[in-house]
Amino acid sequence: MDDFIKAVKQVEDGHPGSEPAAMLKRLRRAAGLNDALIQHFLGNADSGGPEMNATLSAYIRKAVHHRVTEHGKEKGVVLTSDGTTVALMPLLLGIEAGFLSKSRERVRGLYQLTLAKDLDLSFIPSSPHTPLLGPDGCWDNLTSPQVFTLLDTPSVLTTAQLNGGMDGVILGMEAKSRHPLKLSSLLTEYYCHQLDRRGLDAAPRLISRRRRENFRGLFGPLVLSRQVVKSVELQRRLTGRSKMDVKKRRELIDVVKRGIKEFVQEYMDCPPIVPRCMWRAQPYRGTPTNLTLPLSFLYIHHTHTPSQPCLTFEQCSADMRSMQRFHQEDRGWDDIGYSFVAGSDGYIYEGRGWHRQGAHTLGHNSIGYGVSFIGDYMARLPSQHSMELVRKKLTSCAVSGGRLKADYTVQGHRQVVNTSCPGDALYKEIKGWEHFGEVKKRN
Repeated sequence: MDDFIKAVKQVEDGHPGSEPAAMLKRLRRAAGLNDALIQHFLGNADSGGPEMNATLSAYIRKAVHHRVTEHGKEKGVVLTSDGTTVALMPLLLGIEAGFLSKSRERVRGLYQLTLAKDLDLSFIPSSPHTPLLGPDGCWDNLTSPQVFTLLDTPSVLTTAQLNGGMDGVILGMEAKSRHPLKLSSLLTEYYCHQLDRRGLDAAPRLISRRRRENFRGLFGPLVLSRQVVKSVELQRRLTGRSKMDVKKRRELIDVVKRGIKEFVQEYMDCPPIVPRCMWRAQPYRGTPTNLTLPLSFLYIHHTHTPSQPCLTFEQCSADMRSMQRFHQEDRGWDDIGYSFVAGSDGYIYEGRGWHRQGAHTLGHNSIGYGVSFIGDYMARLPSQHSMELVRKKLTSCAVSGGRLKADYTVQGHRQVVNTSCPGDALYKEIKGWEHFGEVKKRN
């Protein structure tokens, strides 16, 4: 994303005084985003205006044009400084729609351009148990990312497309009330904010780390469902195809409802989880033991070492690698012991994950997940935001996904093992959590 913002600034510097909408139109022209649906809402990108520098134009076309290759490589996506991957096309279309909006209440075509335009209905699986959305993926290199590979077969919309779509909606709504504002400034403000020691507790509202909570405030499942169906029908009309018959339309509505339900569960109710390959995890050693789900317990830990909260994707990833190295090399374990780890950067990091038995709570690993907060919490607490991610989001995700029982019990590591973990301050805090439970004494 940093390289793309630099390219946008280069275009802006070449046309000082240009309105943001004109800049976006110029970028759209360079990227070749000018199909019938886009023109219907945003106008013709080829109508006038000076040509862009050929080298810059070629870069923008390559960066923005979205596609998934037959080998699972996703193009037209960028890595942001917070560790998430974003498709640029829905992002830019949403922002342009916002800058063109003449209404204070709504942005014309916003959902159609960001989340409905590129639904690949050819990927609709026949089985109702096969996901309609996702997957996420991983980059070949985090310092100079070039190739992004999906973790599974592509679906109707990838996670990067959904991230770009959500950001396009959020920034599109923001753009309509932020005239005049340079596009590069808006992108920098949103994607490049640096957290201070208080983490997200003191962070501004409009940053990418708050993507899901901001989108939830704008999102209405019924509205989005109607907009998706309307978008498909509009695209058929604009391209001269016949109107859908009643049966086909009913099938489309059923798929959309299923997709919206999945979206709410996976992208609204669940916290953003950084996959192992993104923090550069080493492979599991040996043969993992699979858990029998749903589980009954959630065990809370602190890492103690590292002792400080991590506030960036780079630092949290380095901490994850350090803990995995300690667990594998010094303790001789197969992998990092925890199921999940909470950073103070707004993300949950995948350890052994939902399905593999951990090595976090001796004698209890087969009946519960182990979730640790990065930092030493003997005398202080993690950020409120990171605690809420675990207390509300991660547990809600686990219950709705059939991984935790609805009446699960939260316990501190010290309740079942002779240890000071999860620290005095954090243990006192979790004793007030809704599902906290004392250890039942055996007769």
